[in-house]
Amino acid sequence: MFKTIRRVTILAPTGVRNLSLSAATLEKIGFIGLGNMGGGMACNLIKKGNSVLAFDVVDSNLQAVVSQGGVAASSPSAVAAECSKIVTMLPNNAIVEQVYSGPDGILSTIKEGGFLIDCSTVDPALSKQLAITAKSQGVEFVDSPVSGGVNAASAGTLTFMVGAETEQNFTIAHQTLQHMGAKIIHCGGVGTGGAVKICNNMLLAVSMIGTSEAMNLGIQLGLDPKLLADILGSATGRCWSVDTYNPCPGVLPNVPSSNDYKAGFGTALMTKDLGLAQDAATRAGAATPLGSLAHQIYRTMCNNGFAEKDFSSAFKFIQKK
Repeated sequence: MFKTIRRVTILAPTGVRNLSLSAATLEKIGFIGLGNMGGGMACNLIKKGNSVLAFDVVDSNLQAVVSQGGVAASSPSAVAAECSKIVTMLPNNAIVEQVYSGPDGILSTIKEGGFLIDCSTVDPALSKQLAITAKSQGVEFVDSPVSGGVNAASAGTLTFMVGAETEQNFTIAHQTLQHMGAKIIHCGGVGTGGAVKICNNMLLAVSMIGTSEAMNLGIQLGLDPKLLADILGSATGRCWSVDTYNPCPGVLPNVPSSNDYKAGFGTALMTKDLGLAQDAATRAGAATPLGSLAHQIYRTMCNNGFAEKDFSSAFKFIQKK
């Protein structure tokens, strides 16, 4: 045993898959939803040695994953007919419900014993509903939304917030998620992953608007934006929106604000997540005044040409005001 451990740990060349991740963890995995986030996630599964059968309604997204070694499928049902484990990364409630429960959906062909991991950000109530339906067919379902953004999706350093009914289901999900993320947390039963995610995104939206206001004010007061961001990043106002995903163009490289707010996490998607948070707050009787105001601001942005821009374009929207 000592020789085996020594061989794997010491002699495995840099960049080569850890030999301990062999047949037990490397799998044939279905992946549905290959957009800005899902594409990077699927490619990381491939890089770690998994076989990926992929589907997306946008052919260019699908071909990008195929070019990295994935195999194209014609529909969600075609993926489910061949894969016992499937990951989905989809934009909203309606599409998630269609992909799972529609006439050509996953649940129309998935075999008993299948395992489903939904990384979409949707209403926790929908996740619970899908888990019940899946269970009635002998299939397990967990919700596992992500945090970290497009760069983390490409780098395989996402945080996964997992809602799984049992520790065993969390362990099964972890075997796959470890190839796409750096931090994987069991939040509770199905739906709790989504609950954490909508809380996180509500806070993120509020902090991005606050950062945008502060950066704009500083620039109007004659401050150099890089200097301002550097100071804010080490002062009490420090947050992810300041030091990792700054909304002011030119402050940081390789973020959407320095690329005309292209790619990244769209304003329309942030608006959708804020709507989910407000719906949940209403059901729970929780006060979210800043979350409500952020929702209004992002809705207004969507109606003023920012819907397809990254959500950090709040800076441009505020600057124009």
